[in-house]
Amino acid sequence: MRKSAWTVGSVVGSLVLALLAVVHCVDASRPALAQAAKGKTEATKKQPARAAADLAVNYGAAKLPAPVTEMREAMLAAVRSGKIEELRHAYELNELKPELGPAPVSDPVAHWKKISGDGEGLEVLAALAEILDAGYVTVPLGRDVENNRIYVWPYFAEVPLAKLSAAQQVELLRLVPPAAAKEMLQSGKYTHWRLAIGADGTWHHFRK
Repeated sequence: MRKSAWTVGSVVGSLVLALLAVVHCVDASRPALAQAAKGKTEATKKQPARAAADLAVNYGAAKLPAPVTEMREAMLAAVRSGKIEELRHAYELNELKPELGPAPVSDPVAHWKKISGDGEGLEVLAALAEILDAGYVTVPLGRDVENNRIYVWPYFAEVPLAKLSAAQQVELLRLVPPAAAKEMLQSGKYTHWRLAIGADGTWHHFRK
């Protein structure tokens, strides 16, 4: 009888010790699981930051690839000449002609003169000078982000207008009249002149 009681007690004691060991293992694993979950959350939070970095606003030509700088300079040469005909040189550098409006354009100079308020294309040159002086952003084209990029002027064409700082709103007012700027800020959409040049120097578009 005493032997049976001792055996039962031993079994019960062993079960209690086993349960305590399991509880201890679970509690010990909780910090590791919590740390892993926290790491995953932190990694997720970092994703938008990398996307925002891709749209960092830059100014001037210091960070532009050489082909983009060359195309930009060809455009600015036309601006400095004061003759819209000089912009044809930059236009002809492209094998695939840039988009200038909603419809195909056969003669770019005639098109620019037609849409220019002065009838000579001077307004178009002024607009080109203004946006090339504004900040730009780099937008990925295709999957190979390292080698396929488009440089877009002004940056308002690609960034959320609702998040513009006061200083950036001043920059917007340098490009468009106050009434137009107010409408854009309310709608969140930039609708003025924009320009895009590929990393290889290809002029993609210049239009509203």
